Amino acid sequence: MRERATLGALGADGEYHTRRRTDLTSASGEKVGELSLVSPLYVRRTMAALRQASVPRTSDRFAMLEKAADLYLNGIVAGLGADAYARLVSVASGVPLAFVRSSATGVAQALRALRHTAGLAMPRGAVAEWDDLRTAEGAAVWTRKGEVFAVHASGNTPAVHSLWLEALALGYKVAVRPSTREPFTAFRLVSALRAAGFGNDTVALLPCDHATADVIIAEADFAMVYGGQDVIDKYAGDPRVLPQGPGRSKVLVTKDVDWHEKIGLIADAVSFLGGTACVCTTSVLVEGDPAPVAEALAERLSRIPTLPAEDPSAILAVQPRDQADRIDQYLRNVAGGTRAWLGGDRIVDELPQGGAVLRPAVHEVHSSDAPQLNVELPFPCVWVGPWAPEDGTAPLKDSLVVTAMTQDRQLVENLLQEPSIANVYLGDHPTTWMRPGVPHDGYLGEFLMRTKSMIR
Repeated sequence: MRERATLGALGADGEYHTRRRTDLTSASGEKVGELSLVSPLYVRRTMAALRQASVPRTSDRFAMLEKAADLYLNGIVAGLGADAYARLVSVASGVPLAFVRSSATGVAQALRALRHTAGLAMPRGAVAEWDDLRTAEGAAVWTRKGEVFAVHASGNTPAVHSLWLEALALGYKVAVRPSTREPFTAFRLVSALRAAGFGNDTVALLPCDHATADVIIAEADFAMVYGGQDVIDKYAGDPRVLPQGPGRSKVLVTKDVDWHEKIGLIADAVSFLGGTACVCTTSVLVEGDPAPVAEALAERLSRIPTLPAEDPSAILAVQPRDQADRIDQYLRNVAGGTRAWLGGDRIVDELPQGGAVLRPAVHEVHSSDAPQLNVELPFPCVWVGPWAPEDGTAPLKDSLVVTAMTQDRQLVENLLQEPSIANVYLGDHPTTWMRPGVPHDGYLGEFLMRTKSMIR
């Protein structure tokens, strides 16, 4: 029998179960739990409590974050051990079990690393504490721009929760609105943080509907919001909100590099986390004929087996059948005018126990400005197209990551100077490469902190 979980909100007075709840279901439609949904009034009261709460000392914060890492990764939290938690996340989200476990390990590593990484965004000329000896002669002090930080989390993988933890390390009080698709990670993480010593009025979990979610942002000083292009557009004019939208991560291979040696690396980056992450490679641009690259990628990706998400060998994500059909139809519409090397007929592979696996797709586009190169879908879908030196960086704009497989130093310089490219990796570092302390899309501290001059 599968584990079930009835999750409440985690407010300033502890766990709170409401009459209004939403069912949590697996990809096959099986109910795996319930989630309480809070009202705007409850949100306002909780956010007011967070605003009034005192901030734990810096050394205490780091010690509590490290303790929370062990509780989250290995402990029994809200009655669930680590294995039961991972399986529940896999069943609810459709993310392969192996990726759930590796993502959870990544969250724990991020927690443990914060003692060393939280201050990396601080300018070299600044000090972390006002009573530092250097302020006696005058110095810049690294200070918060606000008190309360809100997070609208996605349910892609547990890994999304590794980013907002920096706010706690910096002394912010944090309110998390979890995904209604996969709230288990947010609940487990907030519970672990509280068990490690953070007060109920320091970190909160506020599950709610979309209208109430806007109240959370309105009551916070700053917020980080996950979503699609619609979310990016909605908050584009709000300097208090840091949107986390589509990654549109790309690979560029120039003619001075043998692409044959890179196919395995690129294919793995396309299928990483079942193709659900913003760092997954969604487009490959090739100097020369893109067809052989598309063919080789299709052959490599076609080998991935169709398996239930809970299978330890699973790589591909599972979706409810109706949602998988909608994605399949959207792909068919958007891929018009391209050449399908894989997934041209259908990408939906039904599972006997319910739900459907989204099989990989590889399409060749005919120009470096094809609109498909900026289409990102929640499964291993990659567009392969031509690139020429005269195209420059234009086809690579608006990318979270660009992996440049090239020997052209000027091209690398141009990619680094392009404002709409967040990260540039070279050679055999795939778009999915990550490490604590190396920013995902800039340091969160750049958004939440500022310097103030002080002399005493």
